[in-house]
Amino acid sequence: MIHVSEKADRKLIEYLSRLDSVSIVKSTDTVYPQVSSHPDIYMCSLDGRIISAAEGELTYRYPGNCRFNAACTGKYLIANMDIISPRLKEAAASYEFIHVRQGYAKCSIACIDETHIITSDEGIYLACRDRLDVLRIRSGHIILPGFNYGFIGGTCGRIGDRIIFNGKVTDHPDGREITEFIHGTGLELIEFDYPLTDIGSIIYER
Repeated sequence: MIHVSEKADRKLIEYLSRLDSVSIVKSTDTVYPQVSSHPDIYMCSLDGRIISAAEGELTYRYPGNCRFNAACTGKYLIANMDIISPRLKEAAASYEFIHVRQGYAKCSIACIDETHIITSDEGIYLACRDRLDVLRIRSGHIILPGFNYGFIGGTCGRIGDRIIFNGKVTDHPDGREITEFIHGTGLELIEFDYPLTDIGSIIYER
């Protein structure tokens, strides 16, 4: 099962539908409108095991809307540990925790594999660089309606041996570095010919 926002481009949804069944996350009034259909607000994937927010666990605005916004690499769980749900912490007890100040950790991190991530967030870069291979890219150049820009983690997800983007990541100023970084792990990069847009991650459930 692949979880993706209702705001994802039709081309992306059609592509994902050829890989697995797709669950479309629709907007709710649980959190504020700009992120109300973003899967990474409502759920966290622990290597394909989904931990979802229950009724009443999220609040409309930050920080209460970030309780499940954590990035799992397969070895590490990266999140603001002061914010995330105690239930998620318990479910992720077998992972090594990396605390970051950024509440929107998953939005800000593209998880490539167990030891490789991409982010534009300086705090995440500094917190992770000693334990992970981190590609730090420039901020901006990603669309998120209602904000000046979006974040790299919210544009993509890993399905099998593919890192799939909602838009054309090679048009990003650091597109070449992103491409080389992903290919260097042996994974394939999939993109589409429209502007790179933050839709709150593409989340795979085994």
